[in-house]
Amino acid sequence: MRSLRDGRRQDRSVHRHFRGATRGLALDLGSSRTRAWVPGRGVVADTVHGTGEHGPDRPVRRGRIVDPDACGRMLARIADRALGERREDAVIVLSHPVLAGPGHRDAARDLLRALGPSDVIVLDSARAAAACAGPGDGGPLLVLDIGAELTEATLLVDGLVRDARLAETGLSDLEPGEPPTAAVRAVLDMVMAMWRQDPHGALLGALRRGPLLAGGGALRPDVTNRIAVRLGAPVRRTDDPATTVVRGAGLVLSSVLRHGLAPALPGRPR
Repeated sequence: MRSLRDGRRQDRSVHRHFRGATRGLALDLGSSRTRAWVPGRGVVADTVHGTGEHGPDRPVRRGRIVDPDACGRMLARIADRALGERREDAVIVLSHPVLAGPGHRDAARDLLRALGPSDVIVLDSARAAAACAGPGDGGPLLVLDIGAELTEATLLVDGLVRDARLAETGLSDLEPGEPPTAAVRAVLDMVMAMWRQDPHGALLGALRRGPLLAGGGALRPDVTNRIAVRLGAPVRRTDDPATTVVRGAGLVLSSVLRHGLAPALPGRPR
């Protein structure tokens, strides 16, 4: 399990003007698939990566870009279909795991800039999920994202990442018909680790509100029910948890295109 304290970084907001941008593309670059969203059109691509740990077309594994060339080709195909060949008037927003290292974030930015957009925004997946869930009251929010190869727990306070944990395990590690014991245990271990290092009680407040579940795991009642019972808290999810992150990134993109300025995310002081 990795945590924010394994390499704490400054949580920065984007406050740039995006003059001249009239179109855009939001991307969720996941370990098993990449989803793309365009304002006014919704999800326009859901590209499944190759199968097998070392199979072809696996540009991302365990949340890391491991084959930049293959990843660049895949993103170029998606951008061509969504935006056409000329993209000088477009902004691209991409979500990444909360604890993605600087190498992953820099590689993602380089790949996106090579597509020729007017600008690039790289956004962590927890705040994208929070944006999809709708405006908050600024109180603490616990986001649990259970994906194919990663499980993340992120505590947001006033729109900022207060704590985050990551386990390199997910739904693809389960055998067919196997109960989701490992995935649920990963969530519980991360939440308990947060609890032990939460002197201000923010996590308790987030649990009282109910954790927000995202990712493919949120579609499985055997996962959501076990988490709710073990945490003793109700769980919440958006109407389509598998696309929560890309839709949240898309909402951020839409705000950029409307106002020409990267918005304050849910709960962030304006």
